[in-house]
Amino acid sequence: MESAIRLFSQNGYNAVSLRDIAKEAGANVGSLSYHFGSKANLLREVYERHTRPMNARRLELLGEARRISDDGERLLAILRAYVVPAYLTSTEGDGGGAEFTRMRAILSAEGNADAQAIIANAFDATSHAFIEAISGCLPGAPVDGLVWRSQFLLGALYYALINPDRVTRLSNGLADGNDHAAAVEHLVNATYASFRALSGVPVFKAT
Repeated sequence: MESAIRLFSQNGYNAVSLRDIAKEAGANVGSLSYHFGSKANLLREVYERHTRPMNARRLELLGEARRISDDGERLLAILRAYVVPAYLTSTEGDGGGAEFTRMRAILSAEGNADAQAIIANAFDATSHAFIEAISGCLPGAPVDGLVWRSQFLLGALYYALINPDRVTRLSNGLADGNDHAAAVEHLVNATYASFRALSGVPVFKAT
């Protein structure tokens, strides 16, 4: 599975075959076919292994956030519930890592039907839960705006995870792109302001 991630993150899903993965892993292609049946089934197992812990932690934190009565504070907690697990599970092999995140971004853009179905199955239920919870904090906010800004959050999270050195470089070292705590706070605060603007509610700086 790690060989599959490595090749998919470099070449995309369409250009990689089971034979390529077997060669990269030093395995027999027949054994891959026996264990997984198809390339799509292998990718499904990769997503199951890497996304289960992150989704579980997100939903756990979301449940805690929903108990906050103040709309603004609850929105902040909801956004942290979404962002923080991506960093807590961001080392290779435990649910994330730059290589797996890069693979996710490439496969999302590639448009392969099998890959799109696997991605949707891995994330859509959790995403719907978060959009619903965010909506409850923003009375009158249009659904299309909520979905668009949720998509922007995902894109920003992808890029922050896979290219942290750019932050360090562009700030001339004043910011450390590998400072996960700082990344979480900046991402949460920026997204918070974006969502609050949907309902016309004055934005206050998160603490």
